[in-house]
Amino acid sequence: MTAVPQRPELQFSSPLAHPAMPASWTVVAVPKSKTFFGTGCTIKVDGTIDGHPFAATLMPDGQGGHFLSLNAALRNAVGKRIGDIVDVHLAERPK
Repeated sequence: MTAVPQRPELQFSSPLAHPAMPASWTVVAVPKSKTFFGTGCTIKVDGTIDGHPFAATLMPDGQGGHFLSLNAALRNAVGKRIGDIVDVHLAERPK
């Protein structure tokens, strides 16, 4: 039996926040994302937030990094509010 190779995973903790622009969504800043993923463009990822799985697209933040937008269902699933810290694990989705 051949083992399935593991994808490199970016792990970090970060607070939930609202973006600087007026908006109703919640975001998490993704530290060192450009270095880790090798691009400043959008990146499709799979991951977990506080153990809850999700699939999303990292969006460029305009300053060389990325942010992850959380919908209300995921935010409610982890039971966190703006300012609360979440544990995030991300891996680039296979192309």
